Amino acid sequence: MTMNRRELMAGLAAGTVVVPFATSASAQVPAFMQGVAQAASQDEDLAAFYRARNFEGIWSGTDRAAQERRNALLAAFAIAPDHGLPAARYDPQALIGRIRAATQPIDQGMMEVELSRLFLQFARDIQTGILTPGQIDDGLKLQVPYRARLGTLQAFAQSTPAAFLRSLPPSSPEYGRLLREKAIMERMLAAGGYGPTVPGGKLEPGASGPAVVALRNRLITMGFLDRSVSQDYDAALQAAVQRYQAANGLSTDGVAGQGTLDEINRPLEARLASVIVALERERWMNSPRGARHIWVNIPDFTARIVDNDNVTFECRAVVGQTSVDHQTPEFSDVMEFMIINPSWYVPRSIIVKEYLPQLQANPFAASNLQITDAYGRVVDRSTADFNAYTQSNFPFSMREPPSQGNALGRVKFLFPNPYNIYLHDTPSKSLFNREVRAFSHGCVRLGDPFDFAYTLLARQEADPQAVFKAGLDTGVETRVDLVDPVPVHLTYRTAFTNVTGGVQFRRDIYRRDRDIWNALAQAGVAVRAIAA
Repeated sequence: MTMNRRELMAGLAAGTVVVPFATSASAQVPAFMQGVAQAASQDEDLAAFYRARNFEGIWSGTDRAAQERRNALLAAFAIAPDHGLPAARYDPQALIGRIRAATQPIDQGMMEVELSRLFLQFARDIQTGILTPGQIDDGLKLQVPYRARLGTLQAFAQSTPAAFLRSLPPSSPEYGRLLREKAIMERMLAAGGYGPTVPGGKLEPGASGPAVVALRNRLITMGFLDRSVSQDYDAALQAAVQRYQAANGLSTDGVAGQGTLDEINRPLEARLASVIVALERERWMNSPRGARHIWVNIPDFTARIVDNDNVTFECRAVVGQTSVDHQTPEFSDVMEFMIINPSWYVPRSIIVKEYLPQLQANPFAASNLQITDAYGRVVDRSTADFNAYTQSNFPFSMREPPSQGNALGRVKFLFPNPYNIYLHDTPSKSLFNREVRAFSHGCVRLGDPFDFAYTLLARQEADPQAVFKAGLDTGVETRVDLVDPVPVHLTYRTAFTNVTGGVQFRRDIYRRDRDIWNALAQAGVAVRAIAA
């Protein structure tokens, strides 16, 4: 008999759904053991697990322990789509049918191993993600904290099954909030979504008519405006537009221009896809982030210092350009020190692609930069023939000494990494007023770098501002080590939650989330609507 998910879950919890699977003595049947050995032979971890148990099963049998494991696994599979996992991959009804169909000992032995294989796949999917980040985009440099498969299976066999399975998903507050928001949005989708889109072009205070009514209704449905019958773009509607803009990283001018309308008109299905992608990204980072850590959200153009899950500092940031060569990569590392009055050592890619052509046209171009040879000696531009070199054989380095106009500003924050990415000041302050702040070659520029430094130093200095200023006043490069290095996470979240409820969205500036969603969909993940 086919049951819906609620009925199945209730039956498994109450023990009224019985899934018969062999007998308690089946592990002693040679044919059963043959089935186990045969099915496990192609998987090193499964083979090691069952050899150590003399091919005795953990799922098969009528004893209470085996029944609890089966029920717990089936119950976990039933809620897999809640986590944005592929429903077809974890179909409990289909699995029950396969278990019941295995009536011969050899088939039961093979099904025993199949359940362990499915358990391990589920554990990997819900714990550390369905996808492999580096296969999706070269900018995903994440080190996913994969768990050992054999150790996972051994631990499960010795555990309370339901509790073990509940412990697998990320325990981060953000993951829990994303799950709640996903459920709310799925019920909203079943009820009709956000409703009709807003037609026409720019709308602003003082306007009226059908387009204003459509805007009003959509913002009411989204929760940004209380119920109203006004057909005018009045003060209440303007405030609602501003609330929407603030929640979506837009300039809060209260005018529904084309950019704002494009975001307001995005369908709920697309927003749900963004939340599902965010859940996958949380699984990729399923490890402690640090009691104190730095969190940079690339499409949000912000940098934060977080202490015990509370944001204690936040500033605007400029990130890498959208061109593939200059996008800011995603990875985690540890900030160890800052350099006050830094020199800018120009990356070779920038030297040969941007500055070499300028020097070939005019040897005195980019005069703020020193050109040095392999021994660190400054090259005399008046005698150098830059046209004699190409991108492959240009032998010189370039450096900008400390100064007010230095490309790195007055301070940079180092977390040594193979991508040559760091956080730093900048003399180009006007860029922080832009709505979209993707202008760098890949590093992250901070809108308030001095305050950022003070916050970091406050943990180790009685007067952090005085310490920082003392280094600044020297005018020379000054290294300040962090007594307690701080984890840094360069992340990319187009959907993230508010602690008080609700979810915010950002534009997918690098199209990474688009590619992740396409890969998830290819794996069988789907947006769904659930009736309340």
